[in-house]
Amino acid sequence: MPSSTKRVLIYRLGSLGDTLVALPALHLAARAFPNAERRMLTNFPVNVKAPPAAAILENSGLVHGYYRYAVGTRSPLELLALWWQIVRWRPEVLVYIGGARGVESARRDEKFFRLCGIRRLIGISVTEDMQKNRWQESEQALEPEGERLARNLAELGDARLDDSESWDLRLTAEEKATAVEVLRPAGELPIVAVSVGTKVQSKDWGRDNWRALLAKVATLYPGHALTLSGSPPESEGSEFAADGWREAGGGPVINLCGKLTPRESAAAFAHARLFIGHDSGPMHLAAAVQTPCVAIFAARNKPRVWFPYGKEHRVVYHQTDCWGCGLETCIVEQKKCITSISVDEVLAEVRALLG
Repeated sequence: MPSSTKRVLIYRLGSLGDTLVALPALHLAARAFPNAERRMLTNFPVNVKAPPAAAILENSGLVHGYYRYAVGTRSPLELLALWWQIVRWRPEVLVYIGGARGVESARRDEKFFRLCGIRRLIGISVTEDMQKNRWQESEQALEPEGERLARNLAELGDARLDDSESWDLRLTAEEKATAVEVLRPAGELPIVAVSVGTKVQSKDWGRDNWRALLAKVATLYPGHALTLSGSPPESEGSEFAADGWREAGGGPVINLCGKLTPRESAAAFAHARLFIGHDSGPMHLAAAVQTPCVAIFAARNKPRVWFPYGKEHRVVYHQTDCWGCGLETCIVEQKKCITSISVDEVLAEVRALLG
């Protein structure tokens, strides 16, 4: 019986957004093994702007500890050290919440975990169907990534993706109090939350576009406050964009870049009427706390796979002839998929949500 399982290893790589889209799968694992100690095998961050999984899941009770390794390592000593850590802990079950890195990669993972002595392996994507996001006729679009992950864990039960509790970060009273304190300058004004940064060049809509958009939003909605979120290096670019808001007579501006943890940022987003941002970790944080999002997407990924989950969000995505390229830096096509998105297109989606 699952309830008698004492030690469960959860495998999930990635940064902020990758962890957030896996929340329903993590809640499912917690329901399936409520009495087990659950530890996560994850990676060291590959980008200085990308928080580790622990920064998102701490205090949530979904994971109780971590093992970390460098993605792509082929060092026998490092792999042996990782193997020994896992063997000593003696996990009984593996819950595999892996990204789509190919069947051969998944099979190598399967061999490694079996060598670790884990008898029950759940969700290892050793078939093409488990690797791919299925085409959904009802939506005329691809399956969201969170749904693919949950499908691969179907033997554990229903992940309840449409239930807000499946996205619950279980924010603490202290995290919520911090959010209330930093938002105090907004007073009673409704809040528009914005994150203009991204760690990937090909996803960047451009600072001039952001400045022009915020000027128009401030003109249409003068009785609102603006919050800016992101990493410390994104503070200057956020201020440049916010100058458009100020020049148009917008309400108070609260720059939170680098001042909050990811979980405190989520608590702050929960107070906003609307979030506007790139395809990014902050966007997924806002979606997790059920704040409607206007998301500006490059076409480097296939449509819908990484969109914020839920029907309350609006996504602006241009499916150019080079869509699905996967590029992090786009030089040849000059990011035409995202730079072709106009300020007025995004503004129309803002108006659709704010009224």
